[in-house]
Amino acid sequence: MLAKDEKGFTLIELLVVVLIIGILTAIAVPVFLGQQDQAKDAAAKSDLGVAKVAYVSFETANSGAAPTDPADLAEFGYVKSQGVGDVQIGTFAGAAFCIDALSATGKTFRITDVAGVVEGACTT
Repeated sequence: MLAKDEKGFTLIELLVVVLIIGILTAIAVPVFLGQQDQAKDAAAKSDLGVAKVAYVSFETANSGAAPTDPADLAEFGYVKSQGVGDVQIGTFAGAAFCIDALSATGKTFRITDVAGVVEGACTT
């Protein structure tokens, strides 16, 4: 019970607070989901950087012979991250080699001996 001189919140004030919380949630949730997608893409891009180093290490250790299967790169430090899809070794115009990886977001990224990571697949 409220004493004679005590006051509480009105129903309108409570509804306004709930409305403000709802608006802030509607703004924050899509931003958070976008950050998750960026993290998934970053995992695929990072994997490609490590795969490139492992590819060159394989060639050096095998007198210039190129690996044909991504599993060949494991001995040279490449381990596929969780959530990264297919990783393939292929070719790309103007490059000695090309490696591509499928991100958990569905995007494909590639890296070549002459360029860094870009969106798109190698040609096989």
